[in-house]
Amino acid sequence: MPHRTIHLFRKGLRLHDNPTLLAALESSEVVYPVYILDRKFLMSAMNMGTLRWHFLLQSLEDLQRNLTKLGSCLLVIQGEYELVLRDHIKKWNITQVTLDAEIEPFYKEMERTIQVLGREMGFDVLSFRGHTGLLLFRILDMNGGTPPLTYKRFLHILSVLGDPDMPVRNLTTEDFQRCKPAPELHLAECYRVPLPEDLEIPRDSESPWRGGETEGLQRLEQHLKNQGWIANFTKPKTIPNSLLPSTTGLSPYFSLGCLSVRSFFYRLSNIYAQSKNHSLPPVSLQGQLLWREFFYTVASATPNFTKMAGNPICLQINWYQDAERLHKWRMAQTGFPWIDAIMTQLHQEGWIHHLARHAVACFLTRGDLWISWEEGMKVFEEMLLDADYSINAGNWMWLSASAFFHQYTRIFCPVRFGKRTDPEGQYIRKYLPVLTNFPSKYIYEPWTAPEEAQKQAGCIIGQDYPLPMLNHKEASDHNLQLMKQVREEQYGTAQLTRGKINSKRTHTHANRLMRDHAN
Repeated sequence: MPHRTIHLFRKGLRLHDNPTLLAALESSEVVYPVYILDRKFLMSAMNMGTLRWHFLLQSLEDLQRNLTKLGSCLLVIQGEYELVLRDHIKKWNITQVTLDAEIEPFYKEMERTIQVLGREMGFDVLSFRGHTGLLLFRILDMNGGTPPLTYKRFLHILSVLGDPDMPVRNLTTEDFQRCKPAPELHLAECYRVPLPEDLEIPRDSESPWRGGETEGLQRLEQHLKNQGWIANFTKPKTIPNSLLPSTTGLSPYFSLGCLSVRSFFYRLSNIYAQSKNHSLPPVSLQGQLLWREFFYTVASATPNFTKMAGNPICLQINWYQDAERLHKWRMAQTGFPWIDAIMTQLHQEGWIHHLARHAVACFLTRGDLWISWEEGMKVFEEMLLDADYSINAGNWMWLSASAFFHQYTRIFCPVRFGKRTDPEGQYIRKYLPVLTNFPSKYIYEPWTAPEEAQKQAGCIIGQDYPLPMLNHKEASDHNLQLMKQVREEQYGTAQLTRGKINSKRTHTHANRLMRDHAN
């Protein structure tokens, strides 16, 4: 007998390549597309800041429009997850709940709760892995039940397993017409997507990045038109302080599942197949998707992945606890314009280039402030539109030299690194207008400008813009000795990865960048 189904949207906020929703439509006489907006869960488990809320609501609005075009509608129900499900399963005589399988502990706990509820209330639960870890369990099985801790090992396993499954077909009006009429109009009006003001979210904090599958697909198609750029893309050669993104900028859309990773993977494969030469992982665009899968795989099988304590792959480091310094870093008040411009862009837009992330992460942790990567991870989790449990924590552990292979002796200089790709300081002038009138030779180190030059620029350092909060050379030298000591003391106690990742071919440029701009 066909089911009466609630399809739960969580992170797969799209209609293309959505295997779980397709299965729901093929097995049901009626399908209720539902998003449960559990504010307590989203604020506690996911620590969502204002910009992320805007992006989510825009993505839900777009999903609603796209479902309406196919003769259905999205029902956004506010409330606590389990209570909402209990109420509406009874109200709508539901016999099946479908949802994407996820790897985050809080989503796994939610899935266990739904399974228990299903046994209690007599409905089936169906899930597929459509958003994350497309080959995750096969990778773990092939590696003896444990995650590969080097990207090189990860790629080797993938080379044996082969490519992920092909994307499923797009949904059509006919798919929804096979079910009984869509949810009644009064339901759509009752369970509409809330406006920001309904949730007391200020509108003046909107990011220039607009959420939703439609926007994501438009950006994707625009990039795919330039097949030469796609084929030759090398991520370390992109520019961290360009005024427009020098990478694809698609990460926010992958994070919420507005775009399918699997679809993008195969679109790239088709372009590579037509190119005589193309870049390779880890620096290629496909390599970036595989980095994502690498971190998902490790996170899925590592307890306490987002913490230092109890994390078997993480060095146990006695980081400084300094709330004042952490606040200055967070609020773009370090006195280093390159660092402060990056953090300002993060506040204003919810996105920064990956090398800019490297710079501010290094500055907070092993480079200058010696503050725990967990603190930086929390700030990124709140502010980044592409904030992601696995990737965020994995990158912070890597950049702080707490886990994974890392040439920890190389430290980003908060002056020279940005100056190399933007000597005129246009990026700083955009995000720190207080420094706009400084001559280029002082823009990265305004404290070195003579008093007269500061007056002419209309900005007195120490008054209108802060002095540097520390001496970078002294701090980084001291921290390097601390890191050497930690690694010597804990050698063999944490599952640190020490294998290089095809270093000659793939990391030469990235390493040279760090070497040229180290202290």
